[in-house]
Amino acid sequence: MAERTKAHEMAEKQREISVSEFFSKNRHLLGFDNPRKALLMAVKEAVDNSLDACEEARIIPDIYVELQQLKEDRFKVIVEDNGPGIVKEQIPKIFGKLLYGSKFHRLRVSRGQQGIGISAVLLYGQLTTGKGMHVTSRIGPKHQAHYFEIHLDTQRNEPIIKEDKTVEWKKEHGTRIEIELQGTYQKGKQSVDEYIKEIALINPHAQITYKTPEKETLTYARGITELPKEAKEIKPHPYGVELGVLIRMLHSTTTGSVSSFLQNDFSRISQGLAQEICDKAKVNPRARPSTIARDEAEALYNSILNTKIIAPPTDCLIPLGEEALIKGLKKEINAEFYCAATRPPSVYRGNPFLIEIGLAYGGSLEKEESVKIMRFANRVPLLYQQGACATTEAIVDTAWKGYGLSQSKESIPVGPVVVVLHMNSVWVPFTSEAKEAIAHYPEIIKEMKLALQEAGRQMASYIRKNVKAREQQERINLFEKYIPELAASLSELSGEKKEVIKLELEKVLKKNMKDLLSDVKEAEKTEIKGKNVAYGEKQSTLGDLNGS
Repeated sequence: MAERTKAHEMAEKQREISVSEFFSKNRHLLGFDNPRKALLMAVKEAVDNSLDACEEARIIPDIYVELQQLKEDRFKVIVEDNGPGIVKEQIPKIFGKLLYGSKFHRLRVSRGQQGIGISAVLLYGQLTTGKGMHVTSRIGPKHQAHYFEIHLDTQRNEPIIKEDKTVEWKKEHGTRIEIELQGTYQKGKQSVDEYIKEIALINPHAQITYKTPEKETLTYARGITELPKEAKEIKPHPYGVELGVLIRMLHSTTTGSVSSFLQNDFSRISQGLAQEICDKAKVNPRARPSTIARDEAEALYNSILNTKIIAPPTDCLIPLGEEALIKGLKKEINAEFYCAATRPPSVYRGNPFLIEIGLAYGGSLEKEESVKIMRFANRVPLLYQQGACATTEAIVDTAWKGYGLSQSKESIPVGPVVVVLHMNSVWVPFTSEAKEAIAHYPEIIKEMKLALQEAGRQMASYIRKNVKAREQQERINLFEKYIPELAASLSELSGEKKEVIKLELEKVLKKNMKDLLSDVKEAEKTEIKGKNVAYGEKQSTLGDLNGS
């Protein structure tokens, strides 16, 4: 018998690691890296799921959020919605199994993407308190409400059902979750309070009731009564697929030929285009996809890259819209001027996306501080990692001095402004699983800068016409107030008659008034020109997309 070696001993120690076990040791990757942030993430994941469910079921959302402080560092998080509810059999898997959901395998605009969020909340709560999640859900008035207490088996990534029963519940349909976890509650930036305020701003169709740990109840009334249009699912665009993914798709497709595979499994490929791709790759279009070897797949991949294919369809995007964005800003920000701009759809890595921008200026906003940046992706606030986000790069790279704000080199501008920047896409390229910052794709940054410039021109026009004119008028009024006193002093010094000096000073004042009116007219001309330029840019971009 052969002697055992060190390799045999090492082999006995090796075993499979479940995704739940991995994230239980690396919870910072999911955003649960400190108690304050963990409390925010728990609320965020639950509210995001509620809004997604309501919108998919075409229900105007009513969301209730409550934080109960149980001890100094322990809280109960309660989130309740009026959504469609969840089928009984799916409840344990949705809440008690990581990487389980309906959103990862489809290209469709939604807040969630990876099937991790709400089960990660259970994982964190279980790790810090030893307790599970309590879920109540009902799918309709003719159905019973089901109650579960769920834990998560981290070694097998499977739910453990501690309790399963039917209960009386006043809601006709909806879902309610309750979970205890370790956390810290603080007001101010990057807090649950700020998240609720921002989610209400970017989702003006939702009503959100929020009960703080201090037992204060805040109601964020809906600003509009229309739901966003329903998001359409699209197939992947050929330009966004890498070689390894193409090989996997060839082996898993249900189609009978390479030609039908290209037409049915991708968007924007017609029968003629499929034939052209196969001809360039020297692959038989009638061959079974599962028989395609790696070299043939690589030839197909290179052929796709060298074939002109039009951009993916953009009816899958659901922008907030300029009117709704301004209503959201007015609802939550006390300012004197609001404007918004929505860019035409564009594409990165074969994925369609669009950028929306909203600006609020003046009012109660601080003049001597850096502009406040509010970042959103698919209507979800991004409160952490601002410096690592493409949004911040686009804002810093924009020349704000031309739009009436002061700005040092390579820094965020200073002025009484709130910048709201929203990316809407079938797949937002987040920099981590915590979904806190958008990756720095050149195509995305370019569209962000164009949107900022478009809204910046509107703001600059307002500043020239109103703010500068108002400041000038205030100086003139001050000068006019002191004309008699100044004329008397100058008369004593020069010996000239007081009335003569007063008349000369009033002439200077009238000239300033004339110059002021001239500046206002010039500003109006600039505004009209700016609007024409912005319209031309939109038309040009749409033309590029249609022709690409």
